[in-house]
Amino acid sequence: MKKNDVTVIRGLAERVARLAQLPAQDDTRELWRRLNAKRPSRPMVMIDQICWNEMAVGDELTLRCEDPECRKYETVLRRTLYRWEHFPVDMVVEPFISVPMAVHNTGFGLQVVEHTSVGDPTNDVVSHEYENQFQTDDDLDKIAEPRISHDEAETERRLSVARDLFDGLLEARPGGVNPYLSLWDPLATWMGVENALYAMVDRPEYVHEILSRLTSGYLSMLDQLEQQGLLCGPQSLIHCTGAWTDELPAPGYDPARPRTRDVWMFGLAQMLATVSPQMFKEFEVDYASRICERFGLVYYGCCDPLDGKMDEVRMIPNVRKVSMSPWTNQERGAQEIRGDYVFSRKPTPAFVAMDGFPADEVRKDLATTREICDRNGCPLEFILKDISTVRYAPQRLSEWAQIAMDVAS
Repeated sequence: MKKNDVTVIRGLAERVARLAQLPAQDDTRELWRRLNAKRPSRPMVMIDQICWNEMAVGDELTLRCEDPECRKYETVLRRTLYRWEHFPVDMVVEPFISVPMAVHNTGFGLQVVEHTSVGDPTNDVVSHEYENQFQTDDDLDKIAEPRISHDEAETERRLSVARDLFDGLLEARPGGVNPYLSLWDPLATWMGVENALYAMVDRPEYVHEILSRLTSGYLSMLDQLEQQGLLCGPQSLIHCTGAWTDELPAPGYDPARPRTRDVWMFGLAQMLATVSPQMFKEFEVDYASRICERFGLVYYGCCDPLDGKMDEVRMIPNVRKVSMSPWTNQERGAQEIRGDYVFSRKPTPAFVAMDGFPADEVRKDLATTREICDRNGCPLEFILKDISTVRYAPQRLSEWAQIAMDVAS
């Protein structure tokens, strides 16, 4: 490693380490624990999935390292410091750096075949058109069982580099696999959303066979990860929200060999937003439940409106948080959730993407959510995410953050 790279990384790491030692970090972790136990002190607030290409005002995010490995760490450190400076809300600065373990997954044997359309070439948010790879019975045989392997030498090399870089400042912690096990997100990319939805009606048994094979593949993958000790340990975040809890890991936890019941997972079936509750159960809940039952806690949902499908969501084991997207009827959602789950509100990111920033509308929107949840006894969190643009006005996130923390206080 070049001397300048080391100097840059250690300078940033020292700043992050000082933040991680602040008593406020423990205070915020405790607030997340209380929320996740459904005994909140107040609503919690997070901002994630940020359009970082529009945040670079000044040189706070300018990378100065040359080595690619150092640049990845530099990116993490600079973004952590940027968030803390401009829109910290209820983030926690941890005293460690996660070092990805060299885990290889062969996957299901299919590659995405797509065409994309790009609006802003600096933004990784693009439009996709997918080619349908499941049209005949023979196409079912394209689905392979995932095989997991671990390059121990490469993991040790990565850890050695990180320990040299962060020695005495931040713990270099090996980062195992953090499970994200959606059936429908990958299927949408292999078939296209429209094709998949039509197939549910025209060829339901065919779709069931696909889902059955994918579910079996995921369960096999989890077995392999557990057997090889490659799952992540207790998480700080799960799908853009705080994951701190006193309920995990489960009794008998071995840090060298984490189990699925020691961690959170998150599941979702966004493309089933328009199907009936009965079809949602048949094509998602009956399969996802086999996966979710293995985990300690589950965050369920994303952009899909679940207010009209809570009877079915309740059938999924171990759910603790339920996403309430911008397309949700909040009143109905809160009446369904009551105090049984965390009402994980996703306020619309459209407010930060308009010609001007409508501060009064933002406050009214957030206050309405809080009033509804207070009245129905729902533990509440605000998660601003899917931020594809702020019209190159990054101060909008700072303004949104201040309003959200005022409403949550």
